[in-house]
Amino acid sequence: MTGKVLLVDDEPHITRNLEKVIPWEMLGLTVGGTAKNGMEALELLEAQPFDLVLCDIRMPIMDGLELVKHIREKGAECDIIMLSGYQDFAYTRAAIQYGVQDYVLKPIPYDELTGVIARVMSSQRMKQKQLTEERQKLGRMIDLASEKILYDILMDYTELTDSNWMIAGDEQAIREQQYALIVLDLDVSSERTKDWREWSDKERKLWNFAVCNVLREKLQQNGFHHAVIQIRDGEWCVLIEADKSQPFDLAQINGWAEMLLTAVKNHVKLSLYAGIYRDYAPVDSLSQAYKLVQQGMQLAPHQETIAVYPDCEAGSSQEDQAFWDTSEKLIGAVKRGDTSVVDAELRRMTQQLQGMNESLIGRFKPMLHFFVLNLMREMKEMGIFSRDQEDLLWRKLDRRFGIKDLLSVILQVTRAVADKSTDKKKQSERSMAEAKQFLDRNLYRDLSVEEAATHVGLSTSYFSLLFKQTFNETFIEYVTRQRMERAKTMLADSHKSVAQIAKEVGYAERRYFTKVFMKYTGDNPTDYRGKHQQPDGGMMDR
Repeated sequence: MTGKVLLVDDEPHITRNLEKVIPWEMLGLTVGGTAKNGMEALELLEAQPFDLVLCDIRMPIMDGLELVKHIREKGAECDIIMLSGYQDFAYTRAAIQYGVQDYVLKPIPYDELTGVIARVMSSQRMKQKQLTEERQKLGRMIDLASEKILYDILMDYTELTDSNWMIAGDEQAIREQQYALIVLDLDVSSERTKDWREWSDKERKLWNFAVCNVLREKLQQNGFHHAVIQIRDGEWCVLIEADKSQPFDLAQINGWAEMLLTAVKNHVKLSLYAGIYRDYAPVDSLSQAYKLVQQGMQLAPHQETIAVYPDCEAGSSQEDQAFWDTSEKLIGAVKRGDTSVVDAELRRMTQQLQGMNESLIGRFKPMLHFFVLNLMREMKEMGIFSRDQEDLLWRKLDRRFGIKDLLSVILQVTRAVADKSTDKKKQSERSMAEAKQFLDRNLYRDLSVEEAATHVGLSTSYFSLLFKQTFNETFIEYVTRQRMERAKTMLADSHKSVAQIAKEVGYAERRYFTKVFMKYTGDNPTDYRGKHQQPDGGMMDR
């Protein structure tokens, strides 16, 4: 990319020589304008940006030093090289104070000046490259933090209110967004996915990671602002930011879903199903929208490759909704190890089925089958069964069998949970205590919920649920709170710089740390330090 240089000198022959003699094209520059004094140069700088200014010191109307002062006051980013026939150190010192990059004496040694320009522009391009990388890093950090927050919103673990201190800086934009919501799911009852059941935990994690990467890369290639959130093993929620000025276009979103399914099939060799929410979802409706799509996909008698939910034409009967509500309560109770609620919901489900006529039972059988599959997936996440027990249950589900058999599987699963509930509760308490120690030891570096879950041997979704139940706040809320509290202590009790403290509590980028800290405390780090450090703390590197 070619930059622009502005030549400022009251002697026309000098600007003409500079235009002709200096190899501007080789230096990646073009002469964008010339001026006879500082006033003319300011007018040109206000009209268009320049990357470099070559400026004489002694000029009429406005001299070079006055021009440089105005340039810096206006915050222009251009580099400046001064030209002068005066060897007075006072001029050099003033030029340095105003941030001039170099100072060349007249008569101009053109070879030397060419080298100076090359060095200045190389330094400028290096700074621009670093700035771009920092912005990209900051943007990715905000994207990752936003994905973690969006996961908590989807799972109904947190609310996006004005008092939620987690929404800091650029993340506040989440509150104003609306999204196209697409759920991608693996049909675990399909012949094509039987290999998935045989894979080890490590293989499944690699596979899930590969799918996430394919989805993110495809969305990024198409220029979408997006989030890809893995809900559990084999299920993802894709959120694509929608332009508020554009109406909901189902055909367009259907095309996006097809594009994503094709990308996963081509790159990961697996076939998924997609459920689309039938309207844009604002943030405060994301959890409900996700549940409606998941419910539709689970209760659909016939799985379509791409379907829209809720199905307003087909509607949902009272029996359908009652069955779904019982299913959700039962799975929730099983995951919590609440045996009394499990027993009550099992009785309720049995009564619902007993009260149906033959035609209704025929319609509910595939729904019940989907429910059992869903229950099996959740238990797999929790690690309830041994490999042999799990294989036996999967083989049962592969066969076509009746309502009583399905209920028998549900009973077997829930009893297995009940038998292990006491041990499981103790194990969960140990896992959460271990997780807390792990997090507290590693606050200084970037931490993900996936890494913490792996450390204690749990799936990400089950870890997130246990963490919220144990500490009454989400993983990201806990980690951020601990980091902020540690930063407050270090600001009050140490002489370390804000940048150093930011790194020691896990923020590679100072600006992002400052945004989070201000949202948490109401003060920027420097002001907080001024208010809380003891008077005898001495000078501080801020």
